[in-house]
Amino acid sequence: MTLCTPARTTNRPRVQRPHSPPEPPRRFRIAGADLSASIAVFLIALPLSLGIALATGAPLQSGLVAAAVGGLVAGRFGGSPLQVSGPAAGLTVVTAELIQLYGWRTTCAITVLAGLVQLGLSALRVARSALAVSPAIVHGMLAGIGVTIALAQLHIVLGSTPQSSAVDNVLGLPAQLAHIHPAALGISALTVAVLLCWPRLPGRAGKLVRKVPAALVAVTGATAVAAFAGLAVPRVDLPSWSSHALPGLPEGPVLGIAAGVLTITLVTSVQSLLSAVAVDKLVAARPDGGRGIPRSALDRELAGQGAANVVSGALGGLPVAGVAVRSVANVSAGAVSRASTMLHGLWIVLAALLLVPVLDLIPLPALAALVMVVGIQMVSITHIRTVTRHREVVVYAVTLSGVVLIGILEGVALGIGVAIAVSLHRLARTRITREERDGRQLLHVRGQLTFLAVPRLSRALHQLPHGSDVVVELDGSFMDHAAYETLSDWTAGHLAHGGTVETTGPSGTRIAEPTPSAAAAHTCCRPWTPWHNHQCGEQPDERSDEAVETPRTTGLKLASGIGKFQRNTAPLVRDELARLAREGQTPSQLFLTCADSRLVTSMITSSGPGDLFTVRNVGNLVPLPGEESGDDSVAAAIEYAVEVLRVESITVCGHSGCGAMQALLNAGPDDPPTPLRRWLRHGRPSLERMVSKRHAWARISGRLPADAVEQLCLTNVVQQLEHLRAYESVARRLAEGTLSLHGVYFHVGEAQAYLLSGTDEVHSYDDVFTQVMPTEPLEAARAS
Repeated sequence: MTLCTPARTTNRPRVQRPHSPPEPPRRFRIAGADLSASIAVFLIALPLSLGIALATGAPLQSGLVAAAVGGLVAGRFGGSPLQVSGPAAGLTVVTAELIQLYGWRTTCAITVLAGLVQLGLSALRVARSALAVSPAIVHGMLAGIGVTIALAQLHIVLGSTPQSSAVDNVLGLPAQLAHIHPAALGISALTVAVLLCWPRLPGRAGKLVRKVPAALVAVTGATAVAAFAGLAVPRVDLPSWSSHALPGLPEGPVLGIAAGVLTITLVTSVQSLLSAVAVDKLVAARPDGGRGIPRSALDRELAGQGAANVVSGALGGLPVAGVAVRSVANVSAGAVSRASTMLHGLWIVLAALLLVPVLDLIPLPALAALVMVVGIQMVSITHIRTVTRHREVVVYAVTLSGVVLIGILEGVALGIGVAIAVSLHRLARTRITREERDGRQLLHVRGQLTFLAVPRLSRALHQLPHGSDVVVELDGSFMDHAAYETLSDWTAGHLAHGGTVETTGPSGTRIAEPTPSAAAAHTCCRPWTPWHNHQCGEQPDERSDEAVETPRTTGLKLASGIGKFQRNTAPLVRDELARLAREGQTPSQLFLTCADSRLVTSMITSSGPGDLFTVRNVGNLVPLPGEESGDDSVAAAIEYAVEVLRVESITVCGHSGCGAMQALLNAGPDDPPTPLRRWLRHGRPSLERMVSKRHAWARISGRLPADAVEQLCLTNVVQQLEHLRAYESVARRLAEGTLSLHGVYFHVGEAQAYLLSGTDEVHSYDDVFTQVMPTEPLEAARAS
């Protein structure tokens, strides 16, 4: 009997799916980590929200409204659980300009319209298209906004009022420096000093007190000094909520209103989506890898931001966006769910209602200094180094200058135009040089080979002498069809005239010549191509129409395959295997799967030598400890991987059409006790789990399995994960948090992998296998 191939069917009745038991009622629970994280975020958000409202010229209460709505609405309906939304410094310039042009009530209406546009865009599922914007443009936009904010707040720090534009603020600085307000400057200097020094406090005590946010300490300290010293500085003046201004019908030119809606939509959407992606990276960098926290659903996040802007504008609040500073604080504080974001919004509401007398003591210069520092920090040195390294500093500088001198929308448009021009320049710039070395003609091609370079390439190729030995060195990452055909046709003609052609990469490594025959040979000999699907230049036996498998032909195929490895693959992996031979193996994962010949583990997991410690057996079974009956091979492999190799995860991988599971379903009580039947007894707990009324059937991407065999294949993965937990070494590492378990189901016919959600503990009612999308790494896939 062939292992793990579909066994012959019988007339035994199929296993009927039991009725799923009702799900137990869910209780609303708040993790302690979420509670502490929400307080940390609240302490940062409170002064920042007031400061941003001050910088825009909006009513100070509008900052609190936006912070509360961002926490409660965007936190509840957004697609990024740990992202914190609220009034963002990146929207300060936009909002200030709208207020100056159209008034506060119309600005609120524009915020509502922008939210509706965001909801429409999320319905069209275009959120990921925002990530196509060059990071240099985004960073340049934020840096330009930061410069504009810092210049405006500098006037308040010095005791005056800002002008309407960044240029006017720069031109007005000399006169302002001649009339400095000492009290305002002193409070601002104290605030800046605390902001800069607080995160750098040394020692164990400093580490302890640094847990209190620097923004809260700076504003609290400045408030206390101003109050005890009796300094005559302007302070926060929160009016009664009964007089809070709500939106009105938009009043102004239609094109101007539309431009405002478009600008707020663009800035809030791009900033929120990029911040959500950054939050995912921060969560993945946690020691536990962000286990149990789903990745951001960008379209849902865009919808959540749209809903928050609609509500915030309708309640007289500032525009809302995902905010990096608060989101980083939330992740760093250990938040594990969206409850932390929502709780921070609740604390903002309580503070706005109960702490008005305390908030009225805050000096406005302290808030201005806080926002000025935030604006300066938006000009990130790290971002400048990144865009310089990627040769996009021109795009960054043009976007920054455009935002400061003209406006955000215009600056971003200029940045996009320059980015397109730079890309076209790189695509069209190709250097082709020729030299003669040791009697061989060397043709160097630097840059991308597109149709624009075809005339120069063709001229250089036809200048080479007929019958000469030619080396073509390609130093680029792209060749379009026109250039490929030009090089291919010339190669064929040169070879016909008795010459030779060798095509190499930039390091001199030989690559396949661009000829149809070479391309065909390459596709024929891919490592995962089965032997019986191709001959690779070998002629079939002419005595029969079909290939006849004999021990001799099988041996020839094996020898031929080894020969191809020695010739083609060994030179590429020799250095890496030599390193592994010297240093020993340090795999990161124990991969336990079936012995089925259709499962190629390295292909499914995109892994290489030294990555996986692989165990294969019939049915990917893990015998319970003590039930091996003389066969300790699987237990020994688990102990060696966990205790000696110290792997970080164990994966059990099942697959569709498993012959072992089919045999297990068809087994009868009177079947002879063959070695296969004795081994398959370790799979009986999987069969019992499937027919048990205590467990619902596992689902695959939301659907029920096609038949009982597929259901048993899925259930078997879940059951073997439970068996793994019975091993003492595995249980100890799991308790330490240094080991994780994963379940994978590979559908052979679909060439599709599915990842089991919730493997932290084996669930009774929700064993769901989620499809792994091509754009997502295997470890990052989570159930929705």
